[in-house]
Amino acid sequence: MNILNAVAAGIAATVVFTAVLMMAPKMGMPKMDIVSLLGSMFSAKSNPVLGWMMHLMMGVIFALIYAFLWSSGIGAATWTSGLIFGAVHWLIVGMVMGMIPMMHAGIKSGAVKAPGLWMTNNGGVMAFMGGLVGHAIFGAVVALVYAAL
Repeated sequence: MNILNAVAAGIAATVVFTAVLMMAPKMGMPKMDIVSLLGSMFSAKSNPVLGWMMHLMMGVIFALIYAFLWSSGIGAATWTSGLIFGAVHWLIVGMVMGMIPMMHAGIKSGAVKAPGLWMTNNGGVMAFMGGLVGHAIFGAVVALVYAAL
């Protein structure tokens, strides 16, 4: 496992994933602003710098997990394995979205709407599918960048 390559792959994949989320409303999908959601974790007012830092940090952590699993013989750094890892990643992380209100200052203050399981409070099935596709793209980009480096 190459830690620096995993970090670079995580940053690249998070930037691509976030760009896809930003374009989602232009493609008929609901707004899925994870940067604002994360940026308002500790205050009712969103802090975009904090949101980006947290999102990039989580992207790097997940890329490190993917690289560790690949180096342990679970899957490989291929786009298909990346798609699968990303889909499983979304199924797990989407459940955590339902627990966010317990620790989110913006939601507790009423300034931010609770996303619900798999962000379904922000767009129902379309939000679920958008998150699934976004995380699959994240996984594929992690795999391709990691393998290329």
